[in-house]
Amino acid sequence: MSFLSIRDLDLQGKRAFIRVDFNVPLQKNDQGVMEITSDKRINASLPTIQYALEHGAGVILASHLGRPKGKPNPEMSLKPVAVRLAELLGRPVEMAPDCVGPAVEAMKPAPGAVLLLENLRYHAEEEKNDPAFAKQLAALCEVYINDAFGSAHRAHASTEGMVHFVAKAAAGLLMEQELKYLGMATSHPERPCVAILGGAKVSDKIEVIENLGKIVDRLLIGGAMAYTFLRAQGQPTGRSLVEEDKVELAGKLLHDLGGKLMLPVDHVVAAEIAPGAPHEAVETIPADRIAVDIGPRTIAAYAEVIASAKTVIWNGPMGIFEKPPFDQGTVALAKAVAGSGAVSVVGGGDSEKAIKAAGVTSKISHVSTGGGASLEFLAGIQLPGVAALETGK
Repeated sequence: MSFLSIRDLDLQGKRAFIRVDFNVPLQKNDQGVMEITSDKRINASLPTIQYALEHGAGVILASHLGRPKGKPNPEMSLKPVAVRLAELLGRPVEMAPDCVGPAVEAMKPAPGAVLLLENLRYHAEEEKNDPAFAKQLAALCEVYINDAFGSAHRAHASTEGMVHFVAKAAAGLLMEQELKYLGMATSHPERPCVAILGGAKVSDKIEVIENLGKIVDRLLIGGAMAYTFLRAQGQPTGRSLVEEDKVELAGKLLHDLGGKLMLPVDHVVAAEIAPGAPHEAVETIPADRIAVDIGPRTIAAYAEVIASAKTVIWNGPMGIFEKPPFDQGTVALAKAVAGSGAVSVVGGGDSEKAIKAAGVTSKISHVSTGGGASLEFLAGIQLPGVAALETGK
């Protein structure tokens, strides 16, 4: 991949439009006011914002929040984000009444000032990647920086369309970090390279399995999708989740990947999926039981493979992670990855929660901020927001 970084831009005295990911969780407090329940995504954007300010730019920030369906919705306003961002930056953040239009154009920030545009998705043209709307956004700035990896798999006006109307386009520090680690893991990994894939459905990960199958030395399968593969081998799966219409495909993947693909050799089973439900480890799943996690022999076998790895790619939990004690396989593998000393690249969501639960976040090389985007990247799909940076240098 070849793209400019924010470090390559002359920002002094320029207005810099930074596409950030401020799609934060909100909920109403007792007074009926919307409050942020996690500012993790705001914190993730701070290094890029601070870099732009320190190098003399006037900063325009833009993001979507939720799904307002192309019209204003006060419950999805970015106003609470402006308040929190000002606290984190230690400087004022001006809140625009909209993201385009004369009132917004009159608010173009001077060097050292920060303007946050209102929710991009208040306009249906954002998701339609409407050229006229993209041109309006581009007219606000002199340089464009995309730091929203979590939205890079969407060809929207603020992630792809704008790039055609700006003189310079570059990746922010967070985007640069994502592309560095994901690019390294999928194009020139240090070997042995091991992928760990979990989650519920084979159908969600077909392209990922096919693409990583060409790249990695071993592919460790866990989660409910393992039982579709085991059914393809003719093994009993009890009441476990199986995608019946994907059994044939699972069999083909098993054949094509040969000895690369490893499946669980034992399982934690329960009569019901509930926290603290009675459970046991078995090698053969009884007809009246549901597999809820990988068993101790599988943990040991997977951990042994991980221990010898130089690169580890991980996406998805090994069991019903959100209902302890069915999280033990996932947590055990998180500890194995951390202890391996390998370059480790972890997809978001439950894998990230597992790393936190295991207390090993600091020992992971890179935790991706983009669930859907990282999955598409691992599947070898070109991300529109990244492709735009490559062509818009």
